[in-house]
Amino acid sequence: MSEHDLLTDRFEEHRGHLRAVAHQILGSAAEADDAVQEAWLRLNRSYSSEVENLRGWLTTVVARVALTMLRSRTARSEDPLDAPVPHLAEHGDDPEHQAILSDSVGLALLVVLDTLPPNERLAFVLHDMFAVPFEEIAPIVDRTPAAARKLASRARRRVQGAAPSPDTDLGRQREIVRAFLAASRRGDFNALLEILHPDAVLRADRAATVMGASGLVHGASAIADTLSGRAVHARLALIDGVPGALWTQADRPRVAFTFTTSAGRITEIDLIANSEHLRTLELVLLNE
Repeated sequence: MSEHDLLTDRFEEHRGHLRAVAHQILGSAAEADDAVQEAWLRLNRSYSSEVENLRGWLTTVVARVALTMLRSRTARSEDPLDAPVPHLAEHGDDPEHQAILSDSVGLALLVVLDTLPPNERLAFVLHDMFAVPFEEIAPIVDRTPAAARKLASRARRRVQGAAPSPDTDLGRQREIVRAFLAASRRGDFNALLEILHPDAVLRADRAATVMGASGLVHGASAIADTLSGRAVHARLALIDGVPGALWTQADRPRVAFTFTTSAGRITEIDLIANSEHLRTLELVLLNE
C-alpha cells in the first residue's frame, strides 16, 4: 500500500468526527462537508510524519476552516445553506456522527448557536461538545486559554437560557462534592444518580484521557457508570477556592476534579490532568 493510500485510510478513520465538529460549528451539513474536504486538501499539502496526534491536528484544521467560513457568513449576514438539522440517515452508518446528532443536535440548540458570535460558538462547541482543551482552542481563536474559557462560558450561559443558575453557596457545594466522593468510593450507582443532574456532562482533558478517562460522557446514568468506584484515591479539595476533588501521587497533583452544581445536583464535572494547567490552579486539600 502506498503512502498516499495509508494517509487516506487514516483520514477516513476520523472523517465522521471531523464532519460532526464542522456541522456543530456551522449548522450546515453541506458547509461541513466543504470544511472536511478542505482539511483533506491541507493534509495532503502539509502532512508530516512527525504529527503524533492526527485526530487532534485534523480537528484543529477543520475548526480553523469552519471558523473562517462562519466569520465570512456573519460578515455577509447569511443564513446556513441547509436546513439546520439533517436526517440521521444522511451520514449512513457513521455511529459517531449519529450519536452526536441524537445527543447534541436539535433545532432549538442550533437556533441558539446561530445567535452566538463566531468565536463563542467555536469555543463552546469544541470544549463542551468535543472536550477539546482550552489550551488547544486558544490559538484557533487567537486568544489566551483563559480568554477562550470565558468565550465558552458566555456561550454556555446563552445556550442554557432559562436553566437554573449555578449554585453559589460554597458550603452547600462542599457537601455535594463530599457526597459524590463517598458514593463513588462505595460504588453506589443509585446514590450517584441522586447527586447527578439527569443531563450532567463529564469532560476530561487530553492528558486525563491518556490516563484512561473517557473524553466526554453525557447523562447521569453514563457518568455514574463511568465513575462508580473510581474516586477511591481522590480527596476533597478547593480548586481555585471552589470545592472540588484532587488525586495526588507522591504528594504531586495528578488530576483535579472541578464541579458545577445547580439546585443541589452536579451538572458538570471536568477532569484536569494537564500538568501545565494544574500548575495554574490554586489547590488546597481539605479534611473530610
